[in-house]
Amino acid sequence: MPTTPANIKTTLIVGMEIHVELATRSKMWTSAPNVAHRDFFDAEPNTLLDPVVIGMPGTLPVINEQAIEMAVRVGLALGCQIAKKTKWDRKSYYYPDLPKNYQISQYDQPICGEGSLDIPVNGNDETSGDCSKSNSGGDDDSAEVHTIRITRAHLEEDAGKLMHEAPGGTPIDHSIVDLNRAGTPLLEIVTEPDFRSADEAVTFGQKLRHICRHLGVTEGDMQRGHMRFEPNINVIIEKDGETYKTPIVEIKNLNSFKAVHGAITHEYQRQIDAWLEDGKVMGARSKSTRGWDDNKSITTPQREKEDEDEYRYFPDPDLVTVAIDDDWLNRIKQTVTELPDAKRSRYVNDYKLSPVDAGSLLDDPGLTNFYESTLAVGTDPKRAAAMLLNYAAKLANERNQAVHNLGITPEQVKGIADLSSADKIGSSAAAELFALCCDSDASAESLADKHSLLQVSDTGALEAFVDQVLADSKNAKAIEDIRGGKDKAVGALMGQIMKLSKGQANPKLVTQMIIGKVRA
Repeated sequence: MPTTPANIKTTLIVGMEIHVELATRSKMWTSAPNVAHRDFFDAEPNTLLDPVVIGMPGTLPVINEQAIEMAVRVGLALGCQIAKKTKWDRKSYYYPDLPKNYQISQYDQPICGEGSLDIPVNGNDETSGDCSKSNSGGDDDSAEVHTIRITRAHLEEDAGKLMHEAPGGTPIDHSIVDLNRAGTPLLEIVTEPDFRSADEAVTFGQKLRHICRHLGVTEGDMQRGHMRFEPNINVIIEKDGETYKTPIVEIKNLNSFKAVHGAITHEYQRQIDAWLEDGKVMGARSKSTRGWDDNKSITTPQREKEDEDEYRYFPDPDLVTVAIDDDWLNRIKQTVTELPDAKRSRYVNDYKLSPVDAGSLLDDPGLTNFYESTLAVGTDPKRAAAMLLNYAAKLANERNQAVHNLGITPEQVKGIADLSSADKIGSSAAAELFALCCDSDASAESLADKHSLLQVSDTGALEAFVDQVLADSKNAKAIEDIRGGKDKAVGALMGQIMKLSKGQANPKLVTQMIIGKVRA
């Protein structure tokens, strides 16, 4: 909690505006490539442009249908009311990276209306806390939840951005306008002021990002600006029986959860200190915006914020109203896949995965989808999870690739799992076989046979190896320990047998043979 005099009580009030760049291939109003689509992530500045993007006279916008469907998909996942009709409005303001001097947005008829998202209650209403929690989006099913109300979610176009360094990081004494981002489909999700701590805001942001990524509407790379958070913060102060509300401050363009947590925590204390000094309270034209300085961990003043009337909203004359009929809405509903919380519950309850393993599988939608595809071909859920979180994760790190892009097929994963279940391969052989499958279309069993990874379970062959090792006088101490009931001493002999069998002896059968022969 912030430091305050003993005679006052404070309550933090936070609402959030979240900007989600939609990963359509083209921009919101034109066929120009969209920088939020992975194919264009690394485009050179000012190369994803056309006359519509740069606001040339006489150009006309054309609505991106896929962006509308993505927006509705998010709205459905958040339980929002979906508009039967939605229209477009011009929001007028000047900024160097806004070529038209207005933004096409939505004012009084947003595509998504009221909804909500539940987050777990952490039992702590202080703003200090760990914002590095897993973003797996899964909650304890029995945990108390706090419902965050969604006010609306509307579609608009993103602006460009100002670069304060030259490409490559070279210092410059001016700013460069990069319009690659201009015109990117942007879904702005606005909440009610329902947050009472920085922890809650971070938890909500992590869960929303997880949902959007699993719905396939955004890549969710926050460092690239695919999701940007803007908390609106003020404080209710109670003193001597009177209640005061500090002016609302909007912290702009936060692109990490660490920044969200730090900005809210700092602003809470700053507003209390400011009120104690000047007594200013919320009123007309009292809103302002501030930035976040990551290095100093402080918010910094930017400008007084416009009220709605100053944006001079009016219907865009170049765009038609969009009607979302029942048939279209039903088709979109069919694309809303099982959400992360439901998947996590299924993984834990039905497949008996640990909550940690379930969360790890859900951290990456690509990995989640690949895991699901292995289950679809009949792979044991626990074995598939273990292989993907161990063998695949290690290999992906070594090759600098995503797990689901390693090249192995779901059928090959099942093949490895089946061989392991049948004790035909050991764990080290399974890891080696996994890597081989990533580079081959052959079946797991054929690759295991080709590379001599199959365990020898022939009792005659194994018995010969065991007898040879037991007859070696240097093993007398280990044999005596086994005879005395020390099963761990088998390990001293196992390495020798593995060497004789070229690593192919079935350890389980060998262990049984050794104990049986020694204690007989």
